[in-house]
Amino acid sequence: MLEKLIETILPEIISVLELMGITVVTISAIGAFWRYLKSLVTRTPCDVKFALANGLALSLEFKMAAEILKTVLVRELQELMVLGAVILLRALLSFLIHFEMKNHTKDH
Repeated sequence: MLEKLIETILPEIISVLELMGITVVTISAIGAFWRYLKSLVTRTPCDVKFALANGLALSLEFKMAAEILKTVLVRELQELMVLGAVILLRALLSFLIHFEMKNHTKDH
């Protein structure tokens, strides 16, 4: 019974987490672009790259949470291998973004 409940509810939770990640990317990109345009008009420096990277890092966390929950639903080894590769790539991307943010902070 619990397994059936998990199979019913978990896909909805995963979809919500993925939607949250997509929303964060969209809002971050629009906000960074708006700040960029504003800095062009006002000629004041703005740290657009850091703001966008911060939003991308946060969205990757939501997407990774969804991928981790997907492991509960995996039934075959092939699916698990693909899911593991996706999680590994997203973790690598997250690490690279955080590394860039840290170096960017040191430079400024």
